[in-house]
Amino acid sequence: MIIIQNGNSLDLLKLREENSIDSCVTDPPYGLVSIVKRFSKTSINDDTQTSEDARERKTPFSRTSRGFMGNEWDGSGIEYNVDLWKEVYRVLKPGAFLLAFGGTRTYHRVTCAIEDAGFEIRDCMMWLYGSGFPKSLDISKQIDKIELGIHRGKAGKVLSENGSMSGGNYERTDKGEPVSDNAKKWNGWGTALKPAWEPIILARKPISEKNVALNVLKWGVGGINIDESRIDLDGEIVPINKLEEWSGFGQVERPDYVQEINTAGRWPSNLLLDDESSKIVNEQKDGVARFFYCAKVAKKEKVGIEHPTMKPVKLMEYLVRLVTPKNGKVLDPFMGSGSTGVACKNLDYSFVGMDIDPKNCDAALKRINDAKEKED
Repeated sequence: MIIIQNGNSLDLLKLREENSIDSCVTDPPYGLVSIVKRFSKTSINDDTQTSEDARERKTPFSRTSRGFMGNEWDGSGIEYNVDLWKEVYRVLKPGAFLLAFGGTRTYHRVTCAIEDAGFEIRDCMMWLYGSGFPKSLDISKQIDKIELGIHRGKAGKVLSENGSMSGGNYERTDKGEPVSDNAKKWNGWGTALKPAWEPIILARKPISEKNVALNVLKWGVGGINIDESRIDLDGEIVPINKLEEWSGFGQVERPDYVQEINTAGRWPSNLLLDDESSKIVNEQKDGVARFFYCAKVAKKEKVGIEHPTMKPVKLMEYLVRLVTPKNGKVLDPFMGSGSTGVACKNLDYSFVGMDIDPKNCDAALKRINDAKEKED
């Protein structure tokens, strides 16, 4: 069963029965708008918790106040709202797992909110990708702009020697070399690194029984699906007693016994790779065989979708399978373009998706309805 709901997830969750969901796999907003909260006055009646002046484009922080890549939902603050995660906690069965993506700058706040809601933080997975682009300020260019009113680089325009434009004089060369002494001193300095990974918070609602075995017998949740999430050996021969990961009791040495060869696959780890990062890791001694591999979002997945933080369906399939029992029900209170829902349909799980943006709900519904049993 696939259910898609348009509205505030905090309100929608309150309408759902407690202890009724088997897992939560979600990609909440990353909340990358703290500059507005720090430097602009917040309106009491502002639902997005950003400055009213900023939203009306009256301050220098107008663009930033709209959130990541201009999206106002990224500035709502709902991802840090303990009450929201308390509702997720309430509807999940005891022992059910929660997987929540986060931004490298703000995931600690989401983690704290999840923990404050009552969840146990079990781990933090790392999704490596090679397609990120740096959002860095060129300090040297800004110095020339401040000190000399010069705009360097492709953004400027070539003028005659005595030419000028409204907003200041422009000077530019093909290479955008620094002009002032201070600009030359700080040439090559920026303010940000190239993003190459995202954290995925792994949390669990505490079990209600004396141990996990009794909990899974009562509620059907509480464990991680190890065997169906193992990493394919891709023809590699791995003796079981040479790796600690193949024994629940540590490394086993049996010098007088013929080594058993592992055929099940490697134990799933908390590191996930995409195609770009796998090329880098593949150059290392052990290669990528130890980790789950998933290509970045395919072009055909993006057709008609405008969501800026869309996740690959294969990645969401892996995460859903990892923490959800067979034929279980998965919750995504920040559904976005619906990748989790598509993954659930492909794997025959029930799905409850929520999103405050009706356009996202329409896009998600279409993607889920169009989904095949397996997306290539």
